[in-house]
Amino acid sequence: MPNSAQKLPTACLVLADGTVFYGTGFGAVGQTTAELCFNTAMTGYQEIMTDPSYAGQIVTFTFPHIGNVGVNPDDDETGDPVADGMVVKWNPTESSNWRATEELTTWLARRGRIAIGGVDTRRLTRAIRQQGAPHVALAHDPEGKFDLEKLVAAARGFAGLEGMDLAKEVTCAQSYRWDEMRWAWPDGYTRQEAPRHKVVALDFGAKRNILRCLASAGCDVTVMPATATADEILAHEPDGVFLSNGPGDPAATGDYAVPMIRHVLDRTDLPVFGICLGHQMLALALGAKTVKMNHGHHGANHPVKDLETGKVEITSMNHGFAVDGQTLPDGVVETHRSLFDGSNCGIRMTDRPVYSVQYHPEASPGPQDSFYLFERFSEAMSARKAVAAG
Repeated sequence: MPNSAQKLPTACLVLADGTVFYGTGFGAVGQTTAELCFNTAMTGYQEIMTDPSYAGQIVTFTFPHIGNVGVNPDDDETGDPVADGMVVKWNPTESSNWRATEELTTWLARRGRIAIGGVDTRRLTRAIRQQGAPHVALAHDPEGKFDLEKLVAAARGFAGLEGMDLAKEVTCAQSYRWDEMRWAWPDGYTRQEAPRHKVVALDFGAKRNILRCLASAGCDVTVMPATATADEILAHEPDGVFLSNGPGDPAATGDYAVPMIRHVLDRTDLPVFGICLGHQMLALALGAKTVKMNHGHHGANHPVKDLETGKVEITSMNHGFAVDGQTLPDGVVETHRSLFDGSNCGIRMTDRPVYSVQYHPEASPGPQDSFYLFERFSEAMSARKAVAAG
């Protein structure tokens, strides 16, 4: 059951239009501004908060039981929470799970992230759907002192995600190797000791579970910063190139990433696989366009149709921009489409193993319907080697 409400609100969420939601603050004390989105997943709040794709955003969780399983180091998708804040219906209760090593409230406070409980998240979600993802200010003050005029001004002063390159803020500082594979009972995370392919993964905000999926598919992974050049990538003599997920406007990140992708495509016949932001930037490199969505897709229950097989996959998604499927050039076809709104969810080149998807086949959290895409990447690298061997 939710905690009893306090007489004095200790947190407030202020929208740029002046709407105010009061509640109970937990986590860090302070104030932050960001774009507000909602996520419909029923599990994985820790993975969501540490997903680099949420940079510049505050997450409203539509599922009320947030914090009930605590947190633990194994479920972090990156070193620290990246989402700017959390909005929940019920204040977190004491955790009850054998894997928990810390309470969500103390974890947020230690990591400097603000949260508010006791909010009517249904009302808030309806507002986001109807009006688009709003700019907001979130404040937590144990004494309940809020300057609403300044908070409204702060929300209105937030620049928004359009035109914002956030990949540079969440990418790795230098290259590193990755060999940890997906979690499996009873051993947990194990190491890839017999990789078959060398893969360079461009880190635009890569989730750890994506890298684990690559390792589980037989890849020796070298992770490189978002700003790596084609020459730096090809110097590793990879068998394939992976383009990761990430935050912000793909057109802004594309200023430096798109030329790199084009050079890789022009100079090699390497298999290329992209996810989320990597999907959007591959599309830009091939000549398509991207658009800002009204409220984006964030959740673990999104149906996507594979247009080439007719199968429907239930997928995890987290994106506020999308590829405009009407702008795909000759030689590039749409492979997957959202059954929620018909937006593009996948593309491929018709004459070579270059493809990408908008959704997250690594899940974490979410279903594992789409892991075959990592296996397809591995098979494409094997086929290329077989041709080269004659």
